[in-house]
Amino acid sequence: MKKIDFSQKFKRIATEEAWAPADMLHRWRKLLDDKTFNDPGFIAMWGFFLTQNVGYTNGILDKLTDLGENRIADMDATGIDRQLLLITAPAVQAFRDPAEALDVAISSNDEVAEACRKYPDRFSALAAVPPQDPAAAAKEMDRAMNRLGLNGVVINSHTHGEYLDDSKFWSIFEAAEALNAAIYIHPQSPPPNMVTEFAKRGLEGAVMGFQVDVAMHTVALILSGVFDRFPKLKLVIGHGGEGLPFWLFRLDYQQKVILENRGYKLKHPISEYLKRNVFMTTSGMGWEPAILFCQQVMGVENILYAMDYPYEFNSEEVIATDNLPIPDADKLKLYQTNAERVFNLKG
Repeated sequence: MKKIDFSQKFKRIATEEAWAPADMLHRWRKLLDDKTFNDPGFIAMWGFFLTQNVGYTNGILDKLTDLGENRIADMDATGIDRQLLLITAPAVQAFRDPAEALDVAISSNDEVAEACRKYPDRFSALAAVPPQDPAAAAKEMDRAMNRLGLNGVVINSHTHGEYLDDSKFWSIFEAAEALNAAIYIHPQSPPPNMVTEFAKRGLEGAVMGFQVDVAMHTVALILSGVFDRFPKLKLVIGHGGEGLPFWLFRLDYQQKVILENRGYKLKHPISEYLKRNVFMTTSGMGWEPAILFCQQVMGVENILYAMDYPYEFNSEEVIATDNLPIPDADKLKLYQTNAERVFNLKG
């Protein structure tokens, strides 16, 4: 049986590793108790994780809230040299009140920055920002990167059904481009007006709903012209690109025969924006055919390794990635140097 190689010459940087501040989970429990709170996707996912402690959920909350030695022990056991920490979905976007969302974003960024200072060789992190208040989000992004030393931003897809292709959010993109900050578009369940048919089949979360939501969101951003307006903007999406690499040909074809006739006038084919502005991670997709296909169609420089800890935590996917039939130079890019470049990580 193959085992993890702990003598490799590259660093394994995992770029979509979840964490959660205890205060935010406490506030989420209050949302679950609030009978006026109507978000079926949130209720299904976090009603499960916050009330169950058996099987798959056993120990997940402890792992999410730990930013110390226990997490590092798990990293050591699976050969992970560094985690890029992302506050778990839907993070501050669960809150209706923009002031509460900002408060939790500030406190969580302070907390994760302290963990990065304590373990500078093991942790880096992305900042939480409140899209509910785009101006405040841009300001907190600047504080998080320039004062706290964080390495980009995570936004958990839509915010109460509002997507970032609406130009009212574009001050966030303006700030990100100016700061050279990558924005990780992480999934959450589709919003109430979309989620019903998913939820009644148990598909609202990681089984399918997550992928559909972020794939749609990413294409919507391209069609909005955001990358023509901000050509240096960097987005990152996970889970093998949420299916988008497989759709490249069809997206470009339908852009010509349908979308242009509906008024979507872009400077480039959809696939060009995906290859130029969107980076993709292997989170939850430690599967040789998918990784190789993504590298083939998106470019070796655009694919980054991720585990999706603690939701996906096993050594087998690390072994599978270690044993990809690719040159060592490409493995170095996958595991280390692509992440260092995209997220401005120190080597």
